[in-house]
Amino acid sequence: MDEEQYIGKVTRVRGSVVDVSFDNKLPPLHSVLYTGTHSKVIIEVLLQLDAHQVRGVALTPTQGLAREMKVRYTGRSLEVPVGDTTLSRMFDVFGHTIDGLSDPLDVVWRPILRDPPDLMSRATRSAIFETGIKCIDVLMPLERGGKTGLFGGAGVGKTVLLTEMIHHLVGQSKGVSIFCGIGERCREGEELYREMKSAGVLPGMVLVFGQMNEPPGNRFRVGHAALTMAEYFRDDKNKDVLLLIDNVFRFIQAGMEVSGLMGQMPSRMGYQPTLSTELSKLQERISSTDKGAITSIQAVYVPADDLTDPSAVHTFSHLSASIVLSRKRAGEGLFPAIDPLHSASKMCNPEVIGQRHYQLAQEIRKNLAQYEDLKDIIAMLGTEQLSSEDRKTVNRARRLERFLTQPFFTTEVFSGIPGKVIPLEETLNGFERILNDEFADIPENCLYMVGGIEEAIEKEKSININESGSLHEA
Repeated sequence: MDEEQYIGKVTRVRGSVVDVSFDNKLPPLHSVLYTGTHSKVIIEVLLQLDAHQVRGVALTPTQGLAREMKVRYTGRSLEVPVGDTTLSRMFDVFGHTIDGLSDPLDVVWRPILRDPPDLMSRATRSAIFETGIKCIDVLMPLERGGKTGLFGGAGVGKTVLLTEMIHHLVGQSKGVSIFCGIGERCREGEELYREMKSAGVLPGMVLVFGQMNEPPGNRFRVGHAALTMAEYFRDDKNKDVLLLIDNVFRFIQAGMEVSGLMGQMPSRMGYQPTLSTELSKLQERISSTDKGAITSIQAVYVPADDLTDPSAVHTFSHLSASIVLSRKRAGEGLFPAIDPLHSASKMCNPEVIGQRHYQLAQEIRKNLAQYEDLKDIIAMLGTEQLSSEDRKTVNRARRLERFLTQPFFTTEVFSGIPGKVIPLEETLNGFERILNDEFADIPENCLYMVGGIEEAIEKEKSININESGSLHEA
């Protein structure tokens, strides 16, 4: 390619939108242009205006950019490095390291925009991905090679739950883990890097960040960059990949900003008209093939706690499991604040998890739903006006609610309670005994923030000993 043929000039700058004219052949869509002092302004072509002009969005700040400045096109699109040497490193959307260390060697650069695997190469496996978190493993089991969404408004614990799942899963995962921070606070990225390093799991991880202060075009592409790295380990190395995304709403929001900058007419509630297409292009690449699987866990911010918001609705359609976080439960101190009645998983059927597990999950949901229906009566008349059967249901449901709570490693420094990982069989036994009313006479607080059911029994014994000791002193 004759590079001189691809020298253009800036004709217009409007915020992050830059128009560039070329005398001869136009660069194709999604190609990358370089301009500004020392070529530090990077532009992605999104529109061909006519035979000589293209319009693009700057992926870097445009300070100092002016009309008539030279623009260089090198025949490439946006690329990131892939290879084993990327493990334990932190990158930005351009593939540059941001962990203060030198660039990795022995890497191959690949374009970030790639086609999803074809249908014939995809694999469908109905296997459970155990997390060690009681509420998730029992009521909404995750699919190995599937996509899981953590839905919730601001401050209900999405990032805490995602970080806890990283803590549980990265250590036991035999494959590679990739964390993608879209529109992240730099503080959260630094904390995660430090925590993963101290936990000794960084050698099996790659971290990719598009920070909050980056231009929208940058944040819009960071998810694709992380996926290209994940696809390398899946397709070239035949490994299972755990992909963690925080936060999908920031990807949609960045697309909304880019759409507005490009002058597109907004759709419902101000979202871009291409919302569904843009999200599908990202989500369809997250899949299992006959070579390996990409298991994805994605945090999704829900504006104003409204699950009918278009961003949440479009994301729901791509997931195999959805975990909805409730502000009400968070206010009651029931952490993780997962709403068991609104969360669901397609794995929760007897053919996959077995008849016993399925029946227990259904019984738990049934008791919690009945308790929810009785709350209005209790608020007005008190529990004394309930029938003996309803009182039993309330008693059982309150104990189930407390047993669904769990101390986290992530919050150990704040709560002072050591974090717990509970095997599925132990969790099922605990719920079975509560449903059989074995713990009807035990104070419900004994089941709050414990691991297995045996811990609740020990807690009751210690309370009884303390009480008897106090009486003896009196």
